[in-house]
Amino acid sequence: MAVSARNLSIDIGVCTFRRPELADTLRSLDAMEMPAGFDIRIIVADNDDTPTASDLVTALSQELTVPIHYQHAPARNISIARNACLDASTADFVAFIDDDETARPSWLAELVAMAGASGAAAVLGPVRARYRPDAPDWMRRGDFHSTLPVWVRGEIQTGYTCNVLLRMGSDSLRGRRFSLARGQTGGEDTEFFDQMHKAGGRIAFSPEAWVDEVVPRSRAAFDWLGRRRFRVGQTHGHLLGSRARGIGLVKQVGLASAKALYCFASALPVVVSPVRRNRSVLRGIMHVGVVSGLVGIREIRLYGQPSPQEGGKRAA
Repeated sequence: MAVSARNLSIDIGVCTFRRPELADTLRSLDAMEMPAGFDIRIIVADNDDTPTASDLVTALSQELTVPIHYQHAPARNISIARNACLDASTADFVAFIDDDETARPSWLAELVAMAGASGAAAVLGPVRARYRPDAPDWMRRGDFHSTLPVWVRGEIQTGYTCNVLLRMGSDSLRGRRFSLARGQTGGEDTEFFDQMHKAGGRIAFSPEAWVDEVVPRSRAAFDWLGRRRFRVGQTHGHLLGSRARGIGLVKQVGLASAKALYCFASALPVVVSPVRRNRSVLRGIMHVGVVSGLVGIREIRLYGQPSPQEGGKRAA
């Protein structure tokens, strides 16, 4: 009697912090075209101090067909929530999607297809920004919020967790976790994938594995983009600085400083074009962040800030 092969398994990790949009995210996952031969489960890691998403997840678990596992993972450190998803998973693959994104119907199937074709340890997909009507015109025309991987010398050397599938049996991922030290500054995913890549893990890209993200009013502003670019630069600078010493570090600082000056200077001839001007200035700000990271300045904090109800503002 022939024994049928077991299905492979995928856990989809969704880290959340007081976002009602979580319901839309989970419904979009339930409505997906499920890849054949895979058992799918959703893990929701609630990063709030108290389990504020518990009631929503419990209600949705009665409505949706995909099994949902709820995990309270306090408090206000995104790495704690990401690691809680990894720790709760026993699946062959783990996917991550953000709690303010919605998956296209073919999202997971496209990631799985690329994982099979490439054999890569991680497969990234694109994030398409959806702007509100009141977003600045230059921002919508320049599409400053969509997320795509960066190719360096023909390969992807780092990644992000807003749209990714991880092959958990890969040697480069076995036992790997997100840095708690970066859980409130951001950049924990950049470091995670940078280290995975250095351990031999290849990163592939699935261009049709789209997810959509509505840009909230708080992020549809130049100052938010500037803070984000600066922090991205800081993370990159810290990673470069960890491998450079002496004259090598001086050279890195000089190169990043020159790039920043070039970007700011490039904005002057196109000052009347908001898209080109702001793109150059934001790139210059990123390189200033690289200099900051190289010389060891502490990264700015983007996550875990007090909420407006507590007298503060959560910046990301």
